[in-house]
Amino acid sequence: MKLNNPVKLIISVVIPLLVGGSGSFLNMSSIANWYSNLAKPALNPPNWVFGPVWTILYILMGISAFLVWRNGLDKKGVKSALGIFIFQLFLNSFWSLLFFGIHSPSVAFTEIISLWFAIMALILASYQISKLAAYLLIPYILWVSFASYLNYAIWQLSIH
Repeated sequence: MKLNNPVKLIISVVIPLLVGGSGSFLNMSSIANWYSNLAKPALNPPNWVFGPVWTILYILMGISAFLVWRNGLDKKGVKSALGIFIFQLFLNSFWSLLFFGIHSPSVAFTEIISLWFAIMALILASYQISKLAAYLLIPYILWVSFASYLNYAIWQLSIH
């Protein structure tokens, strides 16, 4: 089945938005209760910042995946890059489960490091196919770097 580019674009953007939205929906009560009572570092943004930032990042991820996918699955590296994309999306979602679902900043921190490396692998794989696709992922890795700091700081503040 050959999909035309607008359909590929819609699919590419909707999938990360659905993954992110479902994680947010499933963790809403934990965010309102458990997370709001945690000690947080001084650089922790207000809660309202996270939704818009993640929405933008999921859209950028989707556009990046589209720029890779539109080259065709038969082009060298496309399947690999899309596989890494799916894997990092799984890790992204899994982090929410670990941090908000089971309330484990320590385990979530270990996992977010894996996510960071998966994003880096995705950037490198995407760069071989579309430089723009790779560049669109830079805000994502920067935000996950910041989120790693927040995760670590919350973990450390919760054990002291």
